[in-house]
Amino acid sequence: MMYKCQQKDVDSFKYEHFKKSFFGVLILLLSVLYQTVNAQDKKVPSSILFLGNSFTYRNGGLEMHIKKIDSSTNNPQILKANRATKGGATLKILYNQPWVHDSLQHQLYDVVVLQEDIPELTEHNVAPFFEYATLFNQEIKATGAKTVLLMAWQYERLNWVTMEQIAEAHHELGNKLKVPVAPVGLAFQESLKARPEMAMLGKDKEHATIQGTYLEACVVYATMYGRVVKKVTYCPSGVSAQEGKFLRSIAWKTVRKWKRK
Repeated sequence: MMYKCQQKDVDSFKYEHFKKSFFGVLILLLSVLYQTVNAQDKKVPSSILFLGNSFTYRNGGLEMHIKKIDSSTNNPQILKANRATKGGATLKILYNQPWVHDSLQHQLYDVVVLQEDIPELTEHNVAPFFEYATLFNQEIKATGAKTVLLMAWQYERLNWVTMEQIAEAHHELGNKLKVPVAPVGLAFQESLKARPEMAMLGKDKEHATIQGTYLEACVVYATMYGRVVKKVTYCPSGVSAQEGKFLRSIAWKTVRKWKRK
């Protein structure tokens, strides 16, 4: 009887040891899988495509400024930055241009930045923004890239929509699509509150000054990389070192505030 009891104890010990070993290996495998997926999800983007209108291509183009911002950091990441843009175009117009889809399909990117110009929507509502940004996002995801929504700004020529409404539309769509938003228009507001003498828009009161374009690029960069853009050293011609420092601080402050929404 004693032998049988001891044998049962041995069998029970082996079973318990097997269970612990099995679940230990399973947990380890799941942990490795999670870390692998998480690492892929957090892949640092090295190639970017900008889709938009003159708000994207003015003053040399956001792709040029963002590459120079990146190259002035301690750990440059961006190897390729291009644009597919058309003057006065909304995302609805761009979606109906075959060459835009060629740009998306023929060269693969890590990130595609969608810049809508909501005041230009002739429907005078944000429904086309939601529709075509969603369609673009589906196409972007199919290529393996990620979407960033660039929130532009309000301007006087087409004043049917407020900056607050533009921001709310981006907030709602960003949550719906689960994509980040670069709050450029709000950064313009923050800059003007602090330094109203530094114009964000030019004489036409519609297109960005070089200071506005630089702030726009800093906001996009901070949104994509989550980096403290205060440490960037690049300033474009026409933006002083002191102005650059101020604009970078506004960009970082606005992006951090937006992410807490």
